[in-house]
Amino acid sequence: MMPASESMANATELSDGYIRIGDMAKQFDVTLRTLRFYEDKGLLNPKREGNTRLYTHRDVTRLKLILLGRKVGFSLREVKHVMDLYDPNGSNVKQLRTVLDKSERQLVRLEKQRTALDEAIEELKGAMHSWRSTLLSRQELAKSA
Repeated sequence: MMPASESMANATELSDGYIRIGDMAKQFDVTLRTLRFYEDKGLLNPKREGNTRLYTHRDVTRLKLILLGRKVGFSLREVKHVMDLYDPNGSNVKQLRTVLDKSERQLVRLEKQRTALDEAIEELKGAMHSWRSTLLSRQELAKSA
């Protein structure tokens, strides 16, 4: 994923500040279907001009949050819940507490998954070593027979 500071600058921005759906999809390496899906779920709200979807800076920011949330394992429901708590005129203390609480729980889950993966990798490496040894010994037996 691209650093947040670069994404708006790299997107093809129209003269009125909007970004077309195709440019948005390319910029964030997602499909048009994905953007439409996020719109259907109420996560993005592009301006519509006929059949053309035009995204604002707000939509770009929301998409960054969606992709970050998905990358770290949050469900779309969780991402939407956190985004819906945003109040442009408030302190957003509740939103920040919620995102920190969810993040702390997710971090624990991810660390457990990493431990399980590390164990599985070590077991697989050990088994592969054993299988290679068995293969070599059987190949040598086959040659001598």
